[in-house]
Amino acid sequence: MALADTHHEPRGNLLASFFDRILNGMAWLAEHDSRLRRAERLNAMSDEQLAKLGLKRQDIVRHVFGGAYFV
Repeated sequence: MALADTHHEPRGNLLASFFDRILNGMAWLAEHDSRLRRAERLNAMSDEQLAKLGLKRQDIVRHVFGGAYFV
């Protein structure tokens, strides 16, 4: 059985649509940053595992991102 959707979103403000696409692109880039994935992996570790690596949980962002982001 096939389904078809005939609902179309009305065209909104073109400028808002443009900036929406820009923001979506920036979000995509941030989500696919290898540093973010490393921070997520480290954050998933226990405090004991982090200690073996010489890290504390509160230092993960500074360790992974360095000076790239201001926290």
